[in-house]
Amino acid sequence: MTASPSNPVVPEVDLWSEIEAALQEDDGAAAREHLAAGFPIYYSEPNTPGDVVIKEYPDGHRELVRFDHDGEHLVSVIV
Repeated sequence: MTASPSNPVVPEVDLWSEIEAALQEDDGAAAREHLAAGFPIYYSEPNTPGDVVIKEYPDGHRELVRFDHDGEHLVSVIV
């Protein structure tokens, strides 16, 4: 591929390796800040099914949600 002003050549980066490395250094501060600001956070745990994520609200309640082309869908409330 030839570089041009409208189509610069970008070095290939292994994005998943970059994400995994960043996660190893994560201390949860950004998630705590997000919750403190009144926003929910999304994450998974080792036992979270592969087709859903956990949505945690600032008040502490959690839900399993799924995403598709129509947006976010509640699957179940975690008690």
